[in-house]
Amino acid sequence: MRHREDLPYRTTCADTRIPLPDGTELYARIWRPVGTGRFPALLEYLPYRLSDWTAPRDAQRHPWYAGHGYASVRVDVRGHGNSGGLPGDEYDATELADGVAVVDWLAAQPWCSGRVGMFGISWGGFNSLQIAALAPEPLKAVVTVCSTDDRYDNDVHYLGGSVLAVDMHAWSATMLAFAARPPDPQYAGPGWREQWLQRLDHLDPLIHTWLDHQARDGYWQHGSVCEDYSAIRAAVLAVGGWADPYRDTVLRLAQHLDAPMRGIIGPWSHQYPDRGLPPGPAIGFLQETLRWWDQWLKDEDTGVMAEPLLRTWMNESVPPATSYPERPGRWLGEDAWPSPAIAMTTYRLDGTLRSSQPGPVQVASPQHTGVDAGRFFPFGNDADLPPDQREEDGRSVCFDSAPLARRIEILGNARVRLRLSSLGTRGQVIARLCDVAPDGSSTLVTRGVLNLLSRHGRDRTAPWTPGATEDVRFDLVGIAHAFPLGHRLRLAVSSAYWPWIWPHPGSAAGFTVDPDGSALVLPVRHPDRAPVHDADRAPITFAEPEQAPPLAVEYADPADLGPERTVTRDVATGTWTLDVDPRYGGTRVYPDGLEFSEDARESYTVVDQDPLSARTASRWTVGLRRTQPAWDVRVTTSSTIAADATHFLTDNQVTAEEGGAVLFHRRWERRIPRSQG
Repeated sequence: MRHREDLPYRTTCADTRIPLPDGTELYARIWRPVGTGRFPALLEYLPYRLSDWTAPRDAQRHPWYAGHGYASVRVDVRGHGNSGGLPGDEYDATELADGVAVVDWLAAQPWCSGRVGMFGISWGGFNSLQIAALAPEPLKAVVTVCSTDDRYDNDVHYLGGSVLAVDMHAWSATMLAFAARPPDPQYAGPGWREQWLQRLDHLDPLIHTWLDHQARDGYWQHGSVCEDYSAIRAAVLAVGGWADPYRDTVLRLAQHLDAPMRGIIGPWSHQYPDRGLPPGPAIGFLQETLRWWDQWLKDEDTGVMAEPLLRTWMNESVPPATSYPERPGRWLGEDAWPSPAIAMTTYRLDGTLRSSQPGPVQVASPQHTGVDAGRFFPFGNDADLPPDQREEDGRSVCFDSAPLARRIEILGNARVRLRLSSLGTRGQVIARLCDVAPDGSSTLVTRGVLNLLSRHGRDRTAPWTPGATEDVRFDLVGIAHAFPLGHRLRLAVSSAYWPWIWPHPGSAAGFTVDPDGSALVLPVRHPDRAPVHDADRAPITFAEPEQAPPLAVEYADPADLGPERTVTRDVATGTWTLDVDPRYGGTRVYPDGLEFSEDARESYTVVDQDPLSARTASRWTVGLRRTQPAWDVRVTTSSTIAADATHFLTDNQVTAEEGGAVLFHRRWERRIPRSQG
């Protein structure tokens, strides 16, 4: 990593407030070149508190952009950080309208050329695309990283039509704690306490809304740019990682966008790809985005449109591990998507792939199947990725190939077609594609989920007819992976996947798979079918990462941290518990004297053979303290979800303290009917 101070422009940084049409003011930090010139503006727009939580990350990139001739702007969403107003739902109409107003305000400033770009990762990548779909005239370009075009089936709420227990709950609990944090009096002024109490009084746990909409209705269609790709007119650079759950968005944008578009998918987790967090290798991401900005905001021909439509990292086979400092592989270029180099190749489950027993097989997985699924959002931590899948495979029904006689490379979305019969009315099917080495170790390649209630569409609920047989089809999440000579393909099918998927009542009996009529369809890449000129193109390379000098933040000693993920089994009761420390940032001290403490724990519990025993719990404690002037506040939240046969049972609590005295406490208990979930 190169930290550059010798940038082309000297820069200045100042905080300001951006007025909105309703009189609310959003807190902003603006880095821009010194002098009287007019420069394009770049906007990153988040609820995550620019004065503390994202400050280290902001310092890596915003000053760097300013040093290359841009006004780089970081804005807190309404009701968060030091912005005015009250917190709302994620990506609600108010947030997006505010974002449009900020774009217009930036374009009108005397130091702005009138052209604006938006960028962000995750939330900031989401709302960049969503605001682009509203098409404010000054917005000419977007860089969206680890984001989604489909809020229902490619976000933290639902997967394959099933409730995503692991992150729907965890993210709701996280946002409850985040939204409950106070403005900082050093930046918000003497009215911070009144503003904080107004926010606290307005809080409502997001889990209530998310579970109120268990099918893909209008609530989820809002903000899902897949509803109308043609609405986006800004040029889009979409970036994802094969270890990130949102990577399919890059493939879909490449296929459907009419606006100028390029895509990059590396081996990365849910992080900016210049940060050097595993799995690497990292790339010179800021330099690559600068080419994008210069092309669309400064009318410079930087050659970005001569790059392949998609640049993707082909993962080589590796032994299973929960972290890889670098993932071996190589860069590929595809000039079209779907690519002519890819052929969908069928592997029948009664032919090339076979189970250990002939004929139809019963799939009735224990409820703890999934404890080795790994983190839904790999974040670059030590325990993120799935470990060896042999135990999970043993809890599933597996269909294996013979040792491969040749290397097979896949790129894109594998598909599963299964002929199923079931005596129940509901259930879930989970399919995992694994790479099995000669020593028997099993590395997860990709996976997919289907809620049988939503097999005819995510927008409707269709109970299974007991005893009926149907063919069901669903995609696995996109991947690039090379299976070596001598390895085996394995399709593992299970009826449970806790804690990723919330189990249906009455689903313990599972279902039957008939291999006759069932198949795995792989997107096999044949390099010889690529366009001829692809062979003449120079190899795909990226510069080494560089950033602005880091912010002088002091972090807690990692040796003081406990285990990141542990699995325990109560042998007598058959209870399994996954305990997780999400490790978003931990305790740190900022240069302005703020001491920020953060402690979070999540747990996921289930009893074998009892789908109704599933329970999630999350507890957060966030403290903010200064000695000069004295300020000491603390937010504590607890959240749980359980379920009976007909309802989800949610319990959320928030306590806010100042100087050790409780200023606010509230508890919400809800019974939410189970429909699709």
